[in-house]
Amino acid sequence: MDDFNLQLNAFAQKILHKNLPQEPKADSHATSEEAPEKEVVLYQTENGNINVSVFFHNETFWLTQKAIGELFQVDRSVITKHLSNIFKDGELDKDSVCAIFAHTASDGKKYNTQYYNLDAIISVGYRVNSVQATKFRQWATATLKEYMIKGFILNDDMLKNGTKFGKDYFDELLERIKEIRASERRFYQKITDIYAQCSYDYDPKSELTRTFFKTVQNKLIFAITGQTAPEIIHQRVDDSTEHMGLKTWKNAPDGKILKSDVTISKNYLSKEELSNLNDIVNMYLDYAENQAKRNKLMAMKDWVDKLDSFLQFNEYDLLKNLGSVSREVANSLAIEEYKKYRILQDKTYSSDFDKLTEKYLK
Repeated sequence: MDDFNLQLNAFAQKILHKNLPQEPKADSHATSEEAPEKEVVLYQTENGNINVSVFFHNETFWLTQKAIGELFQVDRSVITKHLSNIFKDGELDKDSVCAIFAHTASDGKKYNTQYYNLDAIISVGYRVNSVQATKFRQWATATLKEYMIKGFILNDDMLKNGTKFGKDYFDELLERIKEIRASERRFYQKITDIYAQCSYDYDPKSELTRTFFKTVQNKLIFAITGQTAPEIIHQRVDDSTEHMGLKTWKNAPDGKILKSDVTISKNYLSKEELSNLNDIVNMYLDYAENQAKRNKLMAMKDWVDKLDSFLQFNEYDLLKNLGSVSREVANSLAIEEYKKYRILQDKTYSSDFDKLTEKYLK
């Protein structure tokens, strides 16, 4: 039986390698800039006893020694011993099947971790658990084929109902996008809503998410004005000018300017600048809607990259740094200017009561 399984595995690997681009040899000591975690697929046995997160990268699957042990239900030391023998016997070339990736652990820190690709996983599997190795190979072959045909992995086992990325998923996605479009959220909040609600791998704690959320507002405003949000406030706020430089505020046009109004960069933008911002957001929403209609899955990184692509396509400059003015400095200046402006505002402001009284006392 084992001999038959070995022959079957050899045949399957031959077919698999014939249809997939061959992975270039990787230096086992090289570190990838990005861990393959952005493409995670859950492998689960029918009885649910084995659940392993498999990483997809460079058109193959990758696992750590620990994960391989969990897959085949043996101790990690057994996996280490078999891998050593596989490389020693020349069955596989270590540099071709191993790679070191920067993996983010549960403590939020990044560690360099050794991963082994599908060839190594299957070879170890047939030495320790040929039945489970056959099942995993069959799953991996079918899943890789699906990825190559459709451009993404339909990971039906990730939810108990088995339809995470089916028609219902994309129908719901369309509803979310339409709701975001119709909302009264600020322009940059609509972008972050798309990122959070339409990324199949959304992780609020990931470094990519934190960076995107911190930079998206500045990225959009810089594209339109050539300045970051704090730089806009710092340059345009002036207590000696009309409305202290604001183009709009919460109670505009007749109500008082409040302290909270002067630290919002959007309030200093002209109608034309706001129109340009809305154009970018609408393009982003149109793209999101089109992707959902075509049943195209989008990861967090896809949304980040696509925003940059939109800006570049429309010949806007991309923000390369955090700007020359911090949010704290800009807000501090705006509040100081407001304190001076408020004195004049209190002297000249006419409320509805004042206007009514003045009318009837004439």
